[in-house]
Amino acid sequence: MSRFRAAAVVLAAVLLPLPAGAAEQVNVYTYRETKLVQPLFEAFTKDTGIAVNVISASSGLEQRIKAEGDKSPADVLLTVDIGRIDEAVQAGITQPIGSAVIDETVPARYRDPNGHWAGISMRARVIYASKDRVKQNAITYEELADPKWKGKICIRSGQHIYNNALFAAYVAKHGEAKAEEWLRGLKANLAQKPSGGDRETARDVAAGKCDIGIGNTYYWALMMNNDPDKKPWAEATKVILPTFEGGGTHVNLSGVLLAKHAPNKANGLKLIEWLAGEKAQQIYADANYEYPIRPGVPLNPTIAGYGKLTADSLPIAKIAAERKTASTLVDKVGFDN
Repeated sequence: MSRFRAAAVVLAAVLLPLPAGAAEQVNVYTYRETKLVQPLFEAFTKDTGIAVNVISASSGLEQRIKAEGDKSPADVLLTVDIGRIDEAVQAGITQPIGSAVIDETVPARYRDPNGHWAGISMRARVIYASKDRVKQNAITYEELADPKWKGKICIRSGQHIYNNALFAAYVAKHGEAKAEEWLRGLKANLAQKPSGGDRETARDVAAGKCDIGIGNTYYWALMMNNDPDKKPWAEATKVILPTFEGGGTHVNLSGVLLAKHAPNKANGLKLIEWLAGEKAQQIYADANYEYPIRPGVPLNPTIAGYGKLTADSLPIAKIAAERKTASTLVDKVGFDN
């Protein structure tokens, strides 16, 4: 058993089967669920003949790669959320991608200024609103602290990476003092202690425990189209694309990074560039219900049904820079208490 495959066993990873006669390969560590990424990697192998070995885990991949050092088999790290992306860069386990294809395809605000990461797809942090009790169809993030919503908002933990990114964006937009004031106002409007995940937020809105909840765009689509047990939660709610005052909707990224000691660097670069291509982007749009990073790729009809997304212009790297401040503020205001 190779060292890479041994590592996969330790991490309870899933390896895609190698095609007969395949000599070229690329090793991917990922936080994405196997069922979401397998169609991508199978299509990549079909197009290029390069086999994809996959380690999938829910946490600890950055630490694993760092511990493996220059003997790490990792070529590519595929992850979700700017938090995970930033943690990988801070751990010193990446290298600049250095791809003209990525620089030309991925808008600058969705790339690392130093070239260590690039967004591959987007998701927005939005409002799940009760169809029966919420008549308005436009909400600002700033408005979530308005007392008119007192006792009417549900949300998962303020320390979760999805909320951390939203709160960090607020800090980047308005400064630390105003962000603290806003978080206190948002906390005062909560119907219950932050708990569960985005799906449970929709559940609680549907049950009448709150009128609006905060969640990612793709969860609503997954509930509506892929999960009959949770479809009633989606049917009881509508998705509102909130915006910052004078700005757009907060988006986050699924991102890709090139490992510092990638043993198959050339194949890693081929995979990264392929993921930004039209075929992969369409798979992201239709299988994962995400917004393509590549301009011109059609949206999935469910996602398009939310309305036109005007993504905020704030560079993702500036949001990453405020993650620690946002986390500190969540504790300071006792958001999760």
